[in-house]
Amino acid sequence: MRIVSGKYRARKLFAPEGKNTRPTSDRAREAVFNVLEAGFRKRGLSWPEISVLDVFAGTGALGLEALSRGAASLTAAEKDAAAAACFWKNADVFVKDGVPVRLFSDALTPPGAPKSVGLVFMDPPYAKGLVAPALKALCEQGWIDDKTLCVIETERGEKDVLPAGFEISDTRIYGKAAVMFAWIKETGR
Repeated sequence: MRIVSGKYRARKLFAPEGKNTRPTSDRAREAVFNVLEAGFRKRGLSWPEISVLDVFAGTGALGLEALSRGAASLTAAEKDAAAAACFWKNADVFVKDGVPVRLFSDALTPPGAPKSVGLVFMDPPYAKGLVAPALKALCEQGWIDDKTLCVIETERGEKDVLPAGFEISDTRIYGKAAVMFAWIKETGR
């Protein structure tokens, strides 16, 4: 597994042993970022304007890919100690380059946000019912507002994972994974 594009392209990403962490494949990650970049161009946005939150971050592959492409900052949430250790190992080069990278532990009890982010990646363990409670908690703590795009990976076929107040603008299927692009309904997009 590697960073697909940007300043740190081809940089190897470390993952913990075992089956507790399921990183998004390079191919699916590249496809997701192609969709994001097309949307950014349509809205007149660029990566340096975007702060990122990577929830259930695991290795940090999604958030670090965004940083490699020029995102302004990355905050991640990862509860598993082995995955968090790999996250920091993978983020080390960014930190050394002065890129703001932070990590908190639990997506279901997040700290208050200094301000909302522009982009949330969420890749929870499949079929555990974590998407809705995590999105609610992140909204309550100020991480997500009506201008935040949420990119949520679930197992293909999972239904009704979003809490009330969110709408899906696009869904893409990559093998066993479904990736939803979602917003809060009352949006100024």
